[in-house]
Amino acid sequence: MTISELAKACGVGVETIRYYERRKLIPDPRPGKVGYREFGRDDLRRVNFIRQAQGLGFTLKQIAELLALRVSTESTCDDVRDLAEVKLGEIEEKIATLKSFKRALSQLVGQCGRTSPASQCPIIDALEDPQPKPKAKPKAKPKPKKRVRSSS
Repeated sequence: MTISELAKACGVGVETIRYYERRKLIPDPRPGKVGYREFGRDDLRRVNFIRQAQGLGFTLKQIAELLALRVSTESTCDDVRDLAEVKLGEIEEKIATLKSFKRALSQLVGQCGRTSPASQCPIIDALEDPQPKPKAKPKAKPKPKKRVRSSS
C-alpha cells in the first residue's frame, strides 16, 4: 500500500507517517531508500500500535522503547511492565498537579465578584502577580483614652 493509503487506513496524515519514519518508529520500506514507499500489514500494525500507545500517554521516545522491547528476543513482559509503571507514575503526578490547578482556580473563581471592573478582578490580579496579596485587615477603632480625674 502507498503512504497515503497507509495514512488513511490508520487515520493519520501522510506527514505523520513520514515523521514516524524520521523518528525511526517505522522502517523506511524502500529498498536502499530509493523509489516509492510500499507499506505492508506490519507497517499498518506498527502505526496503529504507535497511535494506541500515544492515546495512553506514552511519548514517542517511550514508544520507541516499547517497540524495541517488542522485537527483542531477550526482553520479557516484566520489562514492558516496568515502562508502563513509570508511565503510570508520570500520570499520577500530572493528576496531582491538575488537581492543584483546579483548587487554585476554583478559589479564584469563588473570589470573583462578577460585577467588578476587570481591572479589579482577582483572577487577573493572580495571573499578573502570582504572590498572594495579604488581605487588608479592617482598621480597628482607636481605643478611647482614659481620663485621669484630678482630685480638687
